[in-house]
Amino acid sequence: MAKVLVVDDEKMIVKGIRFSLLQEGWEVDCAYDGEEALSMARENEYDIVLLDIMLPKMNGLEVCQQIREFSDMPVIMLTAKGDDMDKIMGLEYGADDYVTKPFNILEVKARMKAIMRRSGRKEEEEKTGSQVIVSGDLRLDAENERVFVSGKEINITAKEFDVLHLLVTNPNKVYSREKLLELVWGADYPGDARTVDVHIRRLREKIEDNPSNPRYVQTKWGVGYYYRNEKTV
Repeated sequence: MAKVLVVDDEKMIVKGIRFSLLQEGWEVDCAYDGEEALSMARENEYDIVLLDIMLPKMNGLEVCQQIREFSDMPVIMLTAKGDDMDKIMGLEYGADDYVTKPFNILEVKARMKAIMRRSGRKEEEEKTGSQVIVSGDLRLDAENERVFVSGKEINITAKEFDVLHLLVTNPNKVYSREKLLELVWGADYPGDARTVDVHIRRLREKIEDNPSNPRYVQTKWGVGYYYRNEKTV
C-alpha cells in the first residue's frame, strides 16, 4: 500500500484529494501548515508528498528544501500561481514535479504513479542483479538508485537519478533538452525544457567539484548535454 502526505492549508482541497486516494487504496496523511508537514516527513517514510507552495508558518519551498536535507522521497508541488517562476523555483528547491491549481485529480494521480514507477518505490519489476557503474570518482548503483562521489553518498532525488542514469549509461552521447524531457519526464509532460536545465544544474552542484567547470556532465553548446566517460577520454 502506497503512503502519501497531502499538504495544503485549504481543507476542502485536502479532503477531496484524500477521498480520491483512499478510494484507490492509498494510505493518506494530511498536514495543513509547513511546520506540521516537515515534522510528519521527518517521522514517516512517504512514497510521495503533495505539497502546496503557499502555506502558513513555513512555505512549501522551504519545506521541500528541508526535506531534501534528509530524504529523497518524491515531492510534487501544488501551486495556485500560474507564474512559471514559481514552478521553476519548486524544482530548484528539490521538487520532482509540479501541478498548477485548479487541477484534475486524475492528472494528479497519473503524475504520482509515474513518479513512483520511476523512483522504484512501488512494486518494482524484477531486477537482474546489481549494476554498479564507476567512472572516475563517481559510482552509480543503478539497482538501489544510489550515487557516491569519492566514496561519499550523495543525496539525490528520483528525477535527478533518472537524468544521471540516462547520461551515464549512454556516455558521450549528446541529448537535447527536449529529448531529455521526453525520455525522463515522458512525452506528455506539460513542462518545458527549463526543467532539464534546473536538474542538470542541481546534479552538477552535487557531483562536481567545480559545477561551473564540470568534469562529468558536459554541455555541448547549442545542442544539449552529455556525460563524459573518463575511461574513453
